[in-house]
Amino acid sequence: MSGAFRIGCHISAADGYLAMGRRAVALGADTFAFFTRNPRGGAAKQVDPADAAAFRGFCAEHDIGALVAHAPYTLNPCAKEPRVLEFARQALADDLQRMEACTPGQLYNLHPGSHVGQGVQAGIEKLSALLNELLRPEMTTTVLLETMAGKGSEVGGRFEELAEVLSRVGQKDRLGVCLDTCHVWDAGYDIAGRLDGVLEEFDRVIGLERLRAVHLNDSLNPCGAQKDRHAKIGEGCIGAQALAEVVRHPALQHVPFILETPNDEAGYAREIAWVRAVQARHA
Repeated sequence: MSGAFRIGCHISAADGYLAMGRRAVALGADTFAFFTRNPRGGAAKQVDPADAAAFRGFCAEHDIGALVAHAPYTLNPCAKEPRVLEFARQALADDLQRMEACTPGQLYNLHPGSHVGQGVQAGIEKLSALLNELLRPEMTTTVLLETMAGKGSEVGGRFEELAEVLSRVGQKDRLGVCLDTCHVWDAGYDIAGRLDGVLEEFDRVIGLERLRAVHLNDSLNPCGAQKDRHAKIGEGCIGAQALAEVVRHPALQHVPFILETPNDEAGYAREIAWVRAVQARHA
């Protein structure tokens, strides 16, 4: 896998790993994201080892890399109810085991969760404890904590909250951050007006070396709305020009960019082509 800039989108995992790789290439992507299981449910589809092996060969042949698997939305690692917390533990443990078996050396993106009235500090402590339980030095998968919009009782709407989780987890080499442009904008970080300042703040609080992926999305909301409503590139309040500056920023060229805009495959192909054109003008 080369260290070149990479762009992709979410690909459905319904038809297996090899089908995901083929769809990604057809869209012009050289990375992509996929849900490890139904994003709104709990069951994980059984993996065909032959399909996973063929997929790994396909990725090597087509230089597809820096895959960003995504945990289900129902996984809340700082939940108040014991049964919800136990599901998070079981699903996360299972997903990490499957990542090691099927797509070793890749990225696994996780929403930090919602404290549901316990308070941010309690949420941070529960999330950190779960990560300390499940992360192992022999793992090749890196777990990414996603920056959140700060709606409701979400943990991760401020850089300081993610930094505290990082400080509490022993296996720091197996932990990083995914920056979501819609989420940080909705959380109040003005990436349209002061991108350099936001990234400098990220570096000061968390460290840019911990930034391992970017979710590239516009937002339907004004900065600081704390609502988390994604928009297509150029159809939201952040705007295409500001997102082009994100794509071109020197500090972000080493991480995969994943589109999570409300698109069909044709729309994703257009946005991937747009990102590549932005990169070409910058080269």
